[in-house]
Amino acid sequence: MEIGSKKISRKWQAACGVLAMAAVSLGMGPRCGLAQQATPPAAPAAEASPQHPNQVAQAPKPIQARVELVNVPLTVLNKQGMPVIDMNQGEFRVFEDGVEQKITHFERETSTPLRVGLILDTSNTARRQLSYEKDAGVEFVYQVLRNGGTKNQIFLQTFDASSSIIQDFTNDPDMLQDKIQNLRSGGGKALYDAIYSACLTKMSRSGLPEDVRRVLVVLSDGLDVQSQHTLAQAVSMAQMTETMVYTVGTAAYGYDNPGDKLLDDLSAQTGGYPSFPLRESPGTDLETGYLSHGQIGDSSQNKGLGAETGRFSAERLVNLADALQVIGRDLDEEYTIGYKPIRDSLDGTYRSIKVVTSRRGGYLRWKPGYFANASPASE
Repeated sequence: MEIGSKKISRKWQAACGVLAMAAVSLGMGPRCGLAQQATPPAAPAAEASPQHPNQVAQAPKPIQARVELVNVPLTVLNKQGMPVIDMNQGEFRVFEDGVEQKITHFERETSTPLRVGLILDTSNTARRQLSYEKDAGVEFVYQVLRNGGTKNQIFLQTFDASSSIIQDFTNDPDMLQDKIQNLRSGGGKALYDAIYSACLTKMSRSGLPEDVRRVLVVLSDGLDVQSQHTLAQAVSMAQMTETMVYTVGTAAYGYDNPGDKLLDDLSAQTGGYPSFPLRESPGTDLETGYLSHGQIGDSSQNKGLGAETGRFSAERLVNLADALQVIGRDLDEEYTIGYKPIRDSLDGTYRSIKVVTSRRGGYLRWKPGYFANASPASE
């Protein structure tokens, strides 16, 4: 029996050799070329399932996810700061990590809906500004939502020592108005936590980045004393969720505020821009009712001149409202550039984006980059 089995084995090997030679002649075997890849390791042998001994478990197939499309919201301004709305696709070039990409999608009047988070500072230091924040916020809500006749949606969030979602995403401006006007100030200040939480819990679940434009609008003096997260972590989370952060500084007239630099950095690194409406016209005479810090000092004389009443208060409200109106206008008049990246694997790396234009005299703002992740950011 043993000798017979060896003869059968040799015959079987010979037969296999003939079949292998036939496969090569038919082009089914390995081919010669300038470069030859190493033979991949053999798949592990299939094993019977312990629950079903008669069924053989199939080896899992590898998943090869790709970046299908990158959307880049883009604002173009002229030297006067007004939107330029007559440009075409041929006037733009887009680069990813320094490599030019082919633009496959272009919208002059973007139809991509907005998902906006309106974040108001309700800490103790914002107590005096809160009434102006609320009135300006209401005007912004009605501008973006157009009395509800839009696909845009806004959620309302506040922060002091902690952050709270006051109203989830909605396109009902009246509902948001009621919630805004009922806000009260509290204690503490945790700005970075508020931004981190808004991006993680709301923006990451607001729809695919290619289907919506994610924007945070933050009204604050930029100071933070209680956050568990750092500014760098807040910026990173905004970048991971492809959220552009627009900041509106609310520090008082005439005072040096270290938070302004933080608001500037936060916006610059996420593709938004900072506004400091209260820097303008601090007032140096009796007509405006306020003398800027450094001329008289922190004395009661400023209050005696009407710093908290009359024209000063009206200008403060108008300037805050104007800043939010400009943000709303820019969001409404954005271009959208889309491209399929040459390096299309979802490998989790951060890809920087740069947009240039052939038209002179324009100033561009765009989403600065994205993380090539297979799934939304999560803790």
